Amino acid sequence: MMQYIKVFLITLPIFFLVDMVWLGFVAKNFYQKHLGFIMGPVNWTAAIIFYLIFIVGLAVFVIVPHLESGSVLRMLGFAALFGIVTYATYDLTNLATLKDWPLIVTIVDLVWGMLLSSIVASASFFISRSLFY
Repeated sequence: MMQYIKVFLITLPIFFLVDMVWLGFVAKNFYQKHLGFIMGPVNWTAAIIFYLIFIVGLAVFVIVPHLESGSVLRMLGFAALFGIVTYATYDLTNLATLKDWPLIVTIVDLVWGMLLSSIVASASFFISRSLFY
């Protein structure tokens, strides 16, 4: 259990840094352009709960199991899969149920989910491996 907590604590700041760069700088205008008509103020409680659950999932299902096996390529594959599954849950549900949900947002988010998971898992994997293995 302690290993999961350590990996979670390593992954937490990495995830926030990478996703905040994406949301705050890289894709800020993209989301405003395509979703501005439905955007409101950020519900930080909901956002933080999502981040914490996502990071737990990444640690439990991707990083720790592959720390034990040592397989970087397999870890990358699982990270990308985890990212697309989690982001698809949100985006494809919105595409299926919300009027005027832009397809381009779904596509970009699915790619971002895979990249975010892969970047964060890789950094966390290598840091955790250098500290604990």
